[in-house]
Amino acid sequence: MADTEVDDTFKNSSHLGSPTLLTPHCNGAERENLSAESSANERPANTASGSLPAARSQLLRMLEASEARRSAYLLSTEEASTASDEAVIEAPRTEKEIQAPQQPQEFNERLTRTGRRSLSRSLSHSSEDKRSSESSEEEASPRNKEQKNSNGNNDFCIKNIRQAAFGRREIEIAEQEMPALMILRKAAQGEKPLAGARIVGCTHITAHTAVLMETLSVLGAQCRWAACNIYSIQNEVAAALAEGGVPVFAWKGESEDDYFWCIDSCVNVEGWEPNLILDDGGDMTHWIYKKYPQLFENIKGIVEESVTGVHRLHQLYKTGKLCGPAINVNESVIKQKFDNFYFCKESILDGLKRTTDVTLSGKQVVVCGYGEVGKGCCAALKGLGAIVYVTEVDPICALQACMDGFQLARLNEVIKMVDIVITCTGNKNVVLREHLEHVKNGCIVCNMGHSNTEIDVASLMTPELTWRRLRAHVDHIVWPDGKIIVLLAEGRLLNLSCSTVPVYVLSITATTQALALIELFNAPEGRYKQDIYVFPRKMDEFVAALHLQSFDAHLTELTDEQVKYTGVNKNGPYKPSYYRY
Repeated sequence: MADTEVDDTFKNSSHLGSPTLLTPHCNGAERENLSAESSANERPANTASGSLPAARSQLLRMLEASEARRSAYLLSTEEASTASDEAVIEAPRTEKEIQAPQQPQEFNERLTRTGRRSLSRSLSHSSEDKRSSESSEEEASPRNKEQKNSNGNNDFCIKNIRQAAFGRREIEIAEQEMPALMILRKAAQGEKPLAGARIVGCTHITAHTAVLMETLSVLGAQCRWAACNIYSIQNEVAAALAEGGVPVFAWKGESEDDYFWCIDSCVNVEGWEPNLILDDGGDMTHWIYKKYPQLFENIKGIVEESVTGVHRLHQLYKTGKLCGPAINVNESVIKQKFDNFYFCKESILDGLKRTTDVTLSGKQVVVCGYGEVGKGCCAALKGLGAIVYVTEVDPICALQACMDGFQLARLNEVIKMVDIVITCTGNKNVVLREHLEHVKNGCIVCNMGHSNTEIDVASLMTPELTWRRLRAHVDHIVWPDGKIIVLLAEGRLLNLSCSTVPVYVLSITATTQALALIELFNAPEGRYKQDIYVFPRKMDEFVAALHLQSFDAHLTELTDEQVKYTGVNKNGPYKPSYYRY
């Protein structure tokens, strides 16, 4: 209790009578002097001398009473503090055991209404992530839980169906930023271009992909879905999809066994066979090829959107094992120029800030790779004042980096001085153990390129290195000499594991996927062979035109004279296939 509170208590005590001079902090000698001065200075002229001893005695008794009360209060406080200290010393010092001190009931009620706020955002994230990880370990696997939606359907496997309402709000927010898909829904109200389509998908389970799935359903398709990334799954979105009747098999933090069990659950269904595949990474395609090759007899095509998945398709094609036509939407102009660049430009900063709270101004950063992803990352980091180095094998991309104002270097030349290492190549073993041996203490290492192959994480799983989980997706790797490296998302994609996604940009990719599926499903027999096709330029332009409607944008139309001069169709495509934007 503060001193002023003690004084107020004394003033309001009933035995004090009228307001009186109170000095609870005086010692004995000071009290005698003060009482003498008070008697001399404050004695009225007409007061009899015989009343002085009585007044002095009364004042002394009041002072002694007040000091006794204060001493008793301080003694009780000290004993309570000592007991508390002893309890803390005796108790094991674990984060789980530490609890906040008891607060008055009124204060607790106020906190309950307004929500408890942590003094530190970092500590708040750390404790919340710790609690969530502990609770997830204690809970049973979703595979062992029987869940049903409100209609009694149980053809799904997710974390918690009770999160459906929250997930539905997330999807509704995403719909506002995905205008092209909403336009496709309206256009298909009378016609169902995917009626009879049975699509099996393996993509990220997020709000924006949920809008895609539900759009495909509105267009007439039946869908079954699994996740392509165990960290990007939004459990609440999966719950909303399951509540809406979409068979979805995914929950955040799946084990490897869970991951492939979910893929198998989408395919191995009695009385249901897919005729289209939407893949991100190629796992669904390869699972069907290895486990259920007979299904390819009825599959009309594959739509693949990732670098890795396209690479795996080319491997199948070269060995003569590609069992159907495939459309490569990853290399479409609209995805390369918008998804890869703008998406990564925004999400790299969000991912770094959410996981580490790092100040980027003045930091030295090396970005490995200067493709569209690398260009987006470098532009964002430069905008916040970071000093950016670039590594590149392609001389054309390297020249672009130099002319954009970045220093081109080899990784081993700058690895000792940088504060952050970011991989954006789509390749394998870009950052090795030998590089990490030389980084400075506290260096942040993350991947924006492809899956978990760019950083050699396996080489860090050795006895001499200690792994400490700081919070979700943030690990401290401690060297024997005490040096710490901060590894984000275990070397997996930072932007899909640790940050929010710019939905409008992803709307572009989702629209290309929907149009590619419509094209494969409705194409005449024989139009597409067992080959890999690039997304047509005309469809690129159509996707762009759909998204322009959300801006106050007005396209210029070519005159007949201009059409004749350039030889370009008045309605597009406006550039030849070899043109590079």
